[in-house]
Amino acid sequence: MNKPRPVQVIAVSSGKGGVGKSNIAVNLGIALAERGRRVLVLDAGLGLGNLDVLLGLTVHYNLQHVLDGQCALEDILVDGPGGIRVAPSASGSLAMTRLTAAQHAGLIHAFSDLGDQTDVLIIDTSAGVSDSVLAFLRAAQEILLVLCDEPTSIADAYALIRMMHRDYGTSRFRVLANQVRNDREGTQLFEKLTRVTGRFLDAGLHYSGAIPSDDAVRKAVQRQKAFMEAYPKARASLAMRALAEKVENWPLPSAPGGHLEFFVERLVGAVE
Repeated sequence: MNKPRPVQVIAVSSGKGGVGKSNIAVNLGIALAERGRRVLVLDAGLGLGNLDVLLGLTVHYNLQHVLDGQCALEDILVDGPGGIRVAPSASGSLAMTRLTAAQHAGLIHAFSDLGDQTDVLIIDTSAGVSDSVLAFLRAAQEILLVLCDEPTSIADAYALIRMMHRDYGTSRFRVLANQVRNDREGTQLFEKLTRVTGRFLDAGLHYSGAIPSDDAVRKAVQRQKAFMEAYPKARASLAMRALAEKVENWPLPSAPGGHLEFFVERLVGAVE
């Protein structure tokens, strides 16, 4: 009997909001789906979910309904652009930020049932360093930090790296420069961050590339479309495909740590 392929679990995060993190998560998922991967994008903005709005999706149920026992996780999944599936979260729900142990147990069961239907789980976390964000980052195999050329973006990314490294021993972070003019500017932005982290931390930062500033991205957001779908030949879309190629070469775990059930078990252990 063949062993199931480990699920690649990638958390897309940022120190601050407004850097295009959710857009990156969705479009990376589409780029990976183009390469034949079965992709599930989890809206992990618990209580502040917005992926359905970003993509213009009609959602009848979300993670809160799963946790309340009204439906199964598979029942809330919606088909997104480019063949991805989206697990929407609730918006404006205080209860989602205060999950009980029983609700966490329900999540474990729900996600483990999807382990044989998914190759890549992309977690679109909230921005910042809340307990929920840190728990998702700890549970993922890969952390992709989205950075833009603003002092606050760099400072907040450093704060997030420092906390994960100091408190949880996370040693590898992948960095994506967003909204830059070219790859050279993206490399320079990455170097700004490494100069700060290098003075105080020994965490490993890896440059994953850059997504250029592109008017097609703005137009796609206005249309509630993913730019990979609306403008597949745009500069941003070509750069996203290059990122997806790199992601495919990121190492997969050899142990069961890549399965979705293990991901949620780690998540529960992190927040309890």
